[in-house]
Amino acid sequence: MLHFKCFAHTLNLASQRALKLTPVARLLGRVRRITSFFRRSTTASHVLREKQKLLNLPQHKLLADVVTRWNSAPGMLQRFLEQQPAIHAALLSAEVRKTEKEICTLSESDITAAEEVVTAMKPMKVATLVMSQETTPTLSVVAPLHAQLIHDLQDSPTDSNLTREIKSAVCQDLKEKTNARTSVLESSQKLQGARGHFRVRLEWRQERQTDVNVLPEDDEDSNQGAAKKLKTAEDQAKEEMARYKEEAPMPLVNNPLDWWKDHQSEYPLLSHVAKRYLCIPGTSVSSERVFSTAGDIITAQRSALSPDHLDQILVLNKNLKK
Repeated sequence: MLHFKCFAHTLNLASQRALKLTPVARLLGRVRRITSFFRRSTTASHVLREKQKLLNLPQHKLLADVVTRWNSAPGMLQRFLEQQPAIHAALLSAEVRKTEKEICTLSESDITAAEEVVTAMKPMKVATLVMSQETTPTLSVVAPLHAQLIHDLQDSPTDSNLTREIKSAVCQDLKEKTNARTSVLESSQKLQGARGHFRVRLEWRQERQTDVNVLPEDDEDSNQGAAKKLKTAEDQAKEEMARYKEEAPMPLVNNPLDWWKDHQSEYPLLSHVAKRYLCIPGTSVSSERVFSTAGDIITAQRSALSPDHLDQILVLNKNLKK
């Protein structure tokens, strides 16, 4: 029996592993301290807005990271880098220095490290956004997305030591999560063999029933005939796989199930396997959103809602716009 994990959760664990690296965690701690200071100090926030206007920077608030959302950490760094000139000027102002003298801006090496973290984690951010969509984040997306991540996270000659550490941590964690795909391949091969064997036995029985002029063969000859036709089915599966490997790759935004539906006559065996496995949800994000929506609906003011009425509201909420 196959067991599949939420790939969005896999991405989260791999990203958390990189963010827990000592230099990355130390950097996040420094940025978190400065961000928290500006968020709780009305004086510092006012000075920051003035510096933003003076430097023609976007009037954006600083972001704080959330422990349960790994992509909030790179988001915090990216916003900090955007506002770094204003932050530096605000921390040096007399108004802010009166209330807080211990807060210091980041050094040049810290700024460089923050830029490297944001750049190195960008492929993981894109993959997480893909898996969090409501459209078609099925199991069909997992394998190509995983392969693309491994490719994008390979070391480059221009990478710094920190970038190499981040990429290595993420890749190591992702490569440990490949057992499910191996199980899918093995199960697919068994499914193909079972379908081919069932079809061969059925055809063989039909031939024996319709051909009344032929004397019954002994069991040994019958088994040899079935094995010969079974081998033919295996050859067909191998031939389909060889042709499929020559097909042009499909963009991740397309639904692979649509492609298999259009090409099922060309790949009768593989299309059956594809339809069986590729429709499995690759993430639990959608179901978790349903629970969140239910929590928003059931409040103290609406505690008398019946279960059936709640189900109807949820169905309308998730499908009315569609």
